[in-house]
This record gives sequence, structure tokens and C-alpha cells, in this order.
Amino acid sequence: MTVPGPLRIGLTYDLASDWAADGLSGQDLAEFDAPETIDAIAAVLAARGCAVDRIGRARALLPRLLAEERWDLVFNICEGRRGLAREALVPALLEEWGIPCAMSDAATLAATHRKDHAKRIARDQGVPTADFAVLTEPDEAITLAFPVFAKPVAEGTGKGISGASLCHDAAALRDVAAMLIGRFDQPVLVESWLPGREFTVGIVGAGEPVAAMEVMMTEAAESGAYGWLNKKDYEGRMRYRLAGDAEALAARDVAVAAWRALGCRDGGRVDVRSDAHGRPHFIEINPLPGLHPVDSDLVILAGLAGWSYDRLLATIVGHACARNGLPWRAV
Repeated sequence: MTVPGPLRIGLTYDLASDWAADGLSGQDLAEFDAPETIDAIAAVLAARGCAVDRIGRARALLPRLLAEERWDLVFNICEGRRGLAREALVPALLEEWGIPCAMSDAATLAATHRKDHAKRIARDQGVPTADFAVLTEPDEAITLAFPVFAKPVAEGTGKGISGASLCHDAAALRDVAAMLIGRFDQPVLVESWLPGREFTVGIVGAGEPVAAMEVMMTEAAESGAYGWLNKKDYEGRMRYRLAGDAEALAARDVAVAAWRALGCRDGGRVDVRSDAHGRPHFIEINPLPGLHPVDSDLVILAGLAGWSYDRLLATIVGHACARNGLPWRAV
């Protein structure tokens, strides 16, 4: 496909400041973006001669679609605000208007945002995953052996995850489930506890691993939970390192298998945790990863692997352009 003139790329995103102006605060803003993230993405695109259009969130995109505006490609990192499939809204709109979209499509984002749905799909494709249950009421019985780990079924950035998520008995689980259902107005995912090492694996394209990064807690961290507080203060609470031993390589393979099973594309992360015997299991997947140029896990692990921010973003967009027959200058 030949595009006359510069490639016109729209950016769709949710700025935390926009949602703060609408009354949200604290943990409710955790998934939304800072201006420096959008500036950094735009700079990578502009450096390759693209005409960058900063569209913003879904409610800014929709009137422009109705006015029949078009872009050669939209780079989408919109998280959405409401509903258990909220990440799928912008790709679904773009698909309806026939506009190519970088990052995963609506069907994949609807499936992956529900952690239980993602685990079922991955498990059915043979990807090892811990046993789990879903609670819609705090006092529902489960057949899983304790300890278990409880978290909201459709949140990201560690929202709703704390030291209390690790439950050693039914009473503790009931209390945590009641709190999470009340706080997030959604079911609770309960998983058999995996006490081993934790990894996050960066992936680009249809399943090319960037690296496996081990996630470790310092003495200052909230114990047992890579949740919102630990992520927010990662420099003081967490320690990250690239891992290439046999267990880490097995974790990488689990991550790639989950990525492919769920039909993800272009770029993202997969979280993996090992059981007591060192066997990695799929935990969850993030096909709309944070892309802050300093603080986001995917950017951190890519940097540890020797990838610049420019290389990471250019690779992600390059895969999207290749899928859609669009010209792209990789370097």
C-alpha cells in the first residue's frame, strides 16, 4: 500500500489529568497516562516523518469518526473507564470505521481484560495456569486449597492487590472478597497461591520475546503482592533483574504460548509465576502495557535488555505497519 505524503498516525490515550478533572483520584487513576508518555510516543513517530494527531480518549475520538475523519493508523493505548471489556472500546470503534489500529484488536482486549477469561483460553490451549475460581459474592464456597490469592477480575496496574490478597483461610478470603467487590463493583478472581519466583516477559509482534525480567521485593515492599502500592513506589520497594536461567527461559516460553493463544499482537507483557517446584504458570497478560519512558515495566525490562525506548516503540509500530501494508522506517 502506498500512502501519499507522511504517514498520518492518530494517538488514542487516557490522560490521568482528564479523568482527575472528572472527579477521579488516587488508585482510580493508576492505569491512565501522564503527558510525558504521549510526548515520548509522539516523538518516536515524528522522528520517522509521521504526521502525529493527538486524539485523546474515546469520547474525543467518537465525534471525529462521526465526522468521517481518517488516519492511516491509530496507535491505541486507551484503557477506558467503565465495564469489564472497557479496553476493547476504541479498537472496536476503529474496526467499525475500517481504520487500522496498532496493538491488539477488540476481541483480544475484551478477552484479556477479564483475567478469568484469559486464563480459561490459555488453559484450553495447554498453557500452564494455576487453578482458580471466580466469586460474585463474598461468602461463595470454593474448592481450592488454601492459601489462595484474591484480586479484582478486571483491573490493571496492581489495582486491588495488596498484602491482604494472600488469604490463608476462608474467613480472610471472605473479608477480602467483600472489600474488593464493594470497592471495584466486579467479581473477584481467586487463584491457588504460587509461592515461587515471579517474572514479567516483554513480547513484540506475534510472539517475539524481548526478555524475561524477574520481579523481586525489597524489605520495604508490601509482602506477597506486586500490587498498586509496590508498583507506585517501585524504586524503593522493588528490585528487577534480567533472568536467563532454565526457570526464566521456561517462564519466557509460557509467556509466548499465552500471547499466541490469546491472539495478542504488536507489543505487551505477560506475567508468570512459579509454583513450589519451580514450574512457571501463566498469571495474566497485558496487551496494552504502560509505555511511560521511565517508569513502565515493559520499558524497564526492555532497557535492561539493551533496547532503547525508541527501538521498543519503533518495533511495536513497525509490526502494526507491516500487518497493514504501511511504509515504516525502522531506524
